[in-house]
Amino acid sequence: MATRVFGMSAEVAGGVALAMGALLGLFFENVGFLAPIYDALLNLKTTVAIGDFKISKPLLLWINDGLMAIFFFLVALEIKREVIRGALSTWSRAALPVYGAVGGIVFPALIFIGIVGIDSAEANGWAIPAATDIAFALGVLALLGNRVPSELKTFLLALAVVDDLAAIMIIAVFFTSSLSMYALTIAAMALAGLVILNRSGVTKGAPYIILGLILWASVLKSGVHATLAGVALGFAIPLAPGKDGRSLLQDYEHALHPWVAFMIMPVFAFANAGVPLFGFSWSDLWQPLPLGIAAGLFIGKQVGVFGVAWVAIKTGLAIKPDSITYRKLYGASLLAGIGFTMSLFIGGLAFEDVEHQNLVRLGVLVGSILSGVLGAIVLAYSRENAKVTVSEA
Repeated sequence: MATRVFGMSAEVAGGVALAMGALLGLFFENVGFLAPIYDALLNLKTTVAIGDFKISKPLLLWINDGLMAIFFFLVALEIKREVIRGALSTWSRAALPVYGAVGGIVFPALIFIGIVGIDSAEANGWAIPAATDIAFALGVLALLGNRVPSELKTFLLALAVVDDLAAIMIIAVFFTSSLSMYALTIAAMALAGLVILNRSGVTKGAPYIILGLILWASVLKSGVHATLAGVALGFAIPLAPGKDGRSLLQDYEHALHPWVAFMIMPVFAFANAGVPLFGFSWSDLWQPLPLGIAAGLFIGKQVGVFGVAWVAIKTGLAIKPDSITYRKLYGASLLAGIGFTMSLFIGGLAFEDVEHQNLVRLGVLVGSILSGVLGAIVLAYSRENAKVTVSEA
């Protein structure tokens, strides 16, 4: 039986929690007496020290570097499981979402660059509209119930997995600052230890977690973004069952899902969605940065995902399940334009100043809302018989 929270499916409840976190962030930032409290809280300096080793960061960065490392750890667990046993385990199953994901990365980036200009300072944010927020997207799908076939959910989930993998690579390649070779050496040793644990068939969690914490701290100090430590740890966790018949990867995945859905993601949304709306006018949306993000998410995603998937199907490069009509595929392509969490995260890496970050938030909110609303409308009225495909184009 599917897990239910307060009478809602887990996907819907997680989407609601994420939305509530974002709305609370907006509320706190836009209510006069709460805004200073909100800003002071996020800038509160917090220090963790062991001997001479010390990490001192504002609370916002603890959320973005620490809690989000746990989120990316879960993402890596899901990617590994999908590649070995799931929707990405064979090319015949993976082809359609992979082609769709590639289109959903390339087209939003091209539209964004076309609007802001390739030589502009804002061009550094090209990856912001290329991201998909799977929690929100699956939450919308779950709200639609039996109007949506299970194969469409699998398609969107697999597409988001490929999208997340691309985001991980983008963060590693494009958002790495000056490097500390000493910290990188410690990180490499911890990573080697994780590989040895995996290859030796160790299925107890404690050794992985201890080395994972060392890896995270050293990566944080190295100049490489700390969330990549969560990714490396996730890929090192064994999927194969141990002597007790249990899979450590699946145990961690099941244990972390509620924490990520109902604590980490809402807290991230609360901390990163606080854009001062009273400081904006309608004309601000037409500035290149927010317009490029909103257009990339709303137009680029649907054109890229649906267009490339359609071409792949028509040319025989991918197979469309009978239960997924082209209208449903288009609706899912629209939902892929909900970039919220990942887009905000990448936006925080791309721009450090408050002015640009507020414009990023404005663009992400507008593009994600438009994509989610239109996607839900298209799917809600997609009741045609999926097997009648002759007239579909």
